[in-house]
Amino acid sequence: MITEVDARSFQKRPGPFGPGLLVAAAFIGPGTVTTATVVGAGFGYALLWALLFSVVATAVLQEMSARLGLVTRKGLSEALRETLAGRWYGTLAVFLVVAAVGLGNAAYEAGNITGAALGLQGISGLPGWVWALAVGLSAGALLASGRYTLIEHVLVALVLLMSLVFLLTFLMVRPPMGTLMAGLFQPSLPPGSLLTAIALIGTTVVPYNLFLHSSTVQEKWPQNLPLGESLKAARLDTGLSIGLGGLITLAIMSTSAAAFFGSGVAVSAVNIAQQLEPLLGPAARYFFAAGLFAAGLSSAVAAPLAAAYAVCGALGWDRGLSSPRFRLVWLGVLLCGTFFAVIGTKPLAAILFAQAANGLLLPVCALFLLLVMNQSRQLGDYRNGVITNLLGLAVVLVTIGLGGLKLIQVFGLA
Repeated sequence: MITEVDARSFQKRPGPFGPGLLVAAAFIGPGTVTTATVVGAGFGYALLWALLFSVVATAVLQEMSARLGLVTRKGLSEALRETLAGRWYGTLAVFLVVAAVGLGNAAYEAGNITGAALGLQGISGLPGWVWALAVGLSAGALLASGRYTLIEHVLVALVLLMSLVFLLTFLMVRPPMGTLMAGLFQPSLPPGSLLTAIALIGTTVVPYNLFLHSSTVQEKWPQNLPLGESLKAARLDTGLSIGLGGLITLAIMSTSAAAFFGSGVAVSAVNIAQQLEPLLGPAARYFFAAGLFAAGLSSAVAAPLAAAYAVCGALGWDRGLSSPRFRLVWLGVLLCGTFFAVIGTKPLAAILFAQAANGLLLPVCALFLLLVMNQSRQLGDYRNGVITNLLGLAVVLVTIGLGGLKLIQVFGLA
């Protein structure tokens, strides 16, 4: 039998970063870079409060997800399937997981790969489809290794590269700190900004990260480690990683606001580097190319991984990285994304379907997570406290609103 002392001797003490940075890598993709850029250019610093809220909400949900995984040794989709087994809405919940996370990530994967390819295309001159194929193959090789530690280290490196790139750009632009603080702590909604604020929150609070986090903490901190030590490390990892992800988004928004707000110039993640050259010089091109590449590639790896964990858990399949069914799920997501990225076409029907499914899944997952985190039978002394429940309830109410608004948008009712 392995004692706590033996466990510590066989297992390296966890570092400050781990699965939390996989979550950050997943939500800071090309879509977030584009959204943050457009928000900053269109509304300046006014919507920074929405970013702050989304970071707090994400941290609350992801801490619960990590705690669920470590205490019960089950992923969120497994817990969902087992708890709702035998009920008609249990089948509906499983369908939503497969549709929103499995099929949805396959639809979104093209954008992740295209974003990474655009970063490389901007500084190389080679056609975008060449880089899209190269990114798809690179992501596939990393996932095919079946080694969680290798995947984690690569994604950590990519997130840290993003951090360096965007934070250095932020420091070079030097946005006015007084205005920045007002945007963070004095909420306002300029005319026409409501849907933009929702989009900003929606790019950060994403349902598939709950499935990813609850499973990957089990890879990082095995059952033979002391639970209290693992939980402490996981909470530190979650706080640092989500905070860093929020800081990256803050840097992108602030850079765009300082350079373009009020100028009338239409900007996107594709042309922002060129637009920043008068301010930052030729380095701007390489800075944003590196940042966009890191954002795209990290999301291109994290999205298939999250889909595989969620779908396999929901269907009762083996969640091991080397399991044939697990590999089949991430391979299907990656192949779909690479194919559409190479031919330069977005699967619009699939994306609309995925958005609708995500609009339903996010409040379902948030509510289920809050309910299961209060069950003494499964969590014992590690169930939610009063403060965590109040925070969780606030987040659940907001996610219900977000899900409803997402469905309204998808069906063209607003």
